[in-house]
Amino acid sequence: MPKVELPVGTQPEPLEFPHFPTLHQAIIWRNWELVSVNRLAQVLKTSEKNVMKSAQDMGLRIPPAVGKHWLQRGYITIIRNNWHLLPYDQLLTLLGWKAEKLAYTLKEDDFLWHKLGSLKPHSKPVYYRSLTSEEIQRTSKIKKIIEEHFPDIGEKDGEQPFDFLASFQKPVKHIHRRSVVRQDLRLIYSYFGVYGDPLLDQDLDPYPDGLLQRYSDLGVNGVWLQAILYTLFPWDVAPELSVGYEKRLKNLCKLTERAANFGIGIYLYLNEPRPMPLKFFEKYPEWKGVEYKKDGIANLCTSQKPVLDFLRKGTAKLFQKVPKLAGVFTITMSENPTNCYSGEKAEQCPCCSKRPAQEVIAEVNQAIEEGVHSTKPEARVIVWTWAWDPQWAHKAVDLLPDNVELMCVSEEALPTNVGGIKGQVIDYSISQVGPGERAMSLWHHAHKRGLKTIAKVQFNNSWECSAVPYLPTVNLVEQHIKNLSGMGVTGLMLSWTVGGYPSGNLELLTRTSKEIAMDKFGKQAALLVRKAWRAFSDAFKEFPFDVRVLYYAPQNYGPMNLLYTKPTGYQATMLGFPYDDLEKWRAIYPEDIFESQFKKMSNGWEKGLDILRQAKEKVDKDKLDNLIELERVAISAYCHFRSTYLQIRFVRLRDCKNDKGNLKLIEIIDEEIKIAKTLYDIIRVDSRIGFEASNHYYYTVNDLREKVLNCEYLREFFRKNNVD
Repeated sequence: MPKVELPVGTQPEPLEFPHFPTLHQAIIWRNWELVSVNRLAQVLKTSEKNVMKSAQDMGLRIPPAVGKHWLQRGYITIIRNNWHLLPYDQLLTLLGWKAEKLAYTLKEDDFLWHKLGSLKPHSKPVYYRSLTSEEIQRTSKIKKIIEEHFPDIGEKDGEQPFDFLASFQKPVKHIHRRSVVRQDLRLIYSYFGVYGDPLLDQDLDPYPDGLLQRYSDLGVNGVWLQAILYTLFPWDVAPELSVGYEKRLKNLCKLTERAANFGIGIYLYLNEPRPMPLKFFEKYPEWKGVEYKKDGIANLCTSQKPVLDFLRKGTAKLFQKVPKLAGVFTITMSENPTNCYSGEKAEQCPCCSKRPAQEVIAEVNQAIEEGVHSTKPEARVIVWTWAWDPQWAHKAVDLLPDNVELMCVSEEALPTNVGGIKGQVIDYSISQVGPGERAMSLWHHAHKRGLKTIAKVQFNNSWECSAVPYLPTVNLVEQHIKNLSGMGVTGLMLSWTVGGYPSGNLELLTRTSKEIAMDKFGKQAALLVRKAWRAFSDAFKEFPFDVRVLYYAPQNYGPMNLLYTKPTGYQATMLGFPYDDLEKWRAIYPEDIFESQFKKMSNGWEKGLDILRQAKEKVDKDKLDNLIELERVAISAYCHFRSTYLQIRFVRLRDCKNDKGNLKLIEIIDEEIKIAKTLYDIIRVDSRIGFEASNHYYYTVNDLREKVLNCEYLREFFRKNNVD
């Protein structure tokens, strides 16, 4: 049994996956080549021979080519793929982790517990067993399906997952380019940095020299990573939480020194103070703020002086021990509960409920600023207005210290009108071009106070589709850059965890689109490529933007997301499991408009692909690889958008009470198979596709093969039930 209590939430019954004859086969399938055969044998309490035979009987590659990075850099993919299959004890065996590590990961690795739905399905132990005669027949059928659709399954892939890492290890020849925009800060997150606790393991270096040099070539002069304060200095109140701080500080010092060689400063993201388990408050009851019973945690109330002292002392010690740190940026109103106003339950705190929100928020930022500047006065302290209530945001700016900088999401509150449905931007967007009135108003207010200002933007990609390194919507990004000129912002934060690929649209920071097209594709192809970029940009304007669409709809997972014969009853989770929750996917959009917008967008995107194919015939031979790379990225994005349209249509038809609506289900299933296979062919030659730093791989080759199995099962199911 685990030594710590892992969260379970409501513990509903797990999903069923009837396209597999048994659950132990599903486990072998989803983890094949992610973990060793020996590890799978331990989980299923059987021999390696039995595991190998089971995999072979299903048509999987023998012997397996087990990836060396999965358990270090792809553990979130593994956790997601087994969330409905394995109970915690078997999941821990699969990962080779102790319960403490899993508990920390669920809590601190970019809201992972929240992404998983804040619940653990009540999965029962699964062990290997012999198959029945019927199960043997079904298994044989799986192998035939795989041989039919993936005849090359035994061949070595052109690229393995994470192969892209090698290209960022060592610097190459430095490139000098003129700058199109002028800011004194261009800040970005690592394209592949592990989010949870990378400073504890030097092998997980989020910023190798090759990546730093690529950023420097693009004019980037700042990179950031998450920091949890009590893990970076000895907190005498709870020293067990600070274990390993010396090693983290040592690695952080090395990183700041290396980055400085490329003219890049290291910034830490502080989302403080972190909530504590309820047991913590048995010793410090007066520190307890808002309680979250379901999660077994409570806020540290920042109206209490010792909590503010913790922020001051921690940040002061941090900059004392790591003198080359360039600065920090704060978020005080995130999904993660920190101060008592960070959620929607401040009225539950006897202290904070008596105080205005702006006072509490400003006080947290002031404590951090005082700690940082007590040690390093020249360090930059950036206050991000993320999720600040417009009713008090300007008042909070008035209460901030004089030597902080104010950062706003450029597109925040930008009005939208897609498909005739009015809304506004919350989060960030590429399809909707900023800046918006709210950001401009706060920047103007900050300027009157003498504060420097920064625009938070997404130029490569966003949660509109984060599974590609960049979206080739060049015209939209270039327009955003132009719109920001004259706004008085002195810096750009170029990405959240998503969007850190050191190329793609970021090249617009140093060159115009015309220059990029001429340089990368040659004179003859340049005009066609620019025409394709225009087509992609115009199509992307049709994206049915709403923050809930970004978080819950399937466009980040694309064809990997399975189809179901009947409603699952599960609600979509934030960037975790889309399931079949159309109600949550569509947000403010009526079902028919939501469907039509994704159809319209994918049809428009396809026109851009047709133009790229024409450009392929005119591109300079020595630049053909550039066009092939662009085409792969564009096709991958299309697969995600088109599959989302098909999934919306499938759910609507499946749940339609009019039986005539079901006649199109087989047609949808066939196209889903085609798209899954198209994306499968791409990820076998381009390891970037499907990867995002904080979510790891959204899918594996076996996940896309499984989608084909899923679709073949559905086709047979509907035919047997006379649906078609």
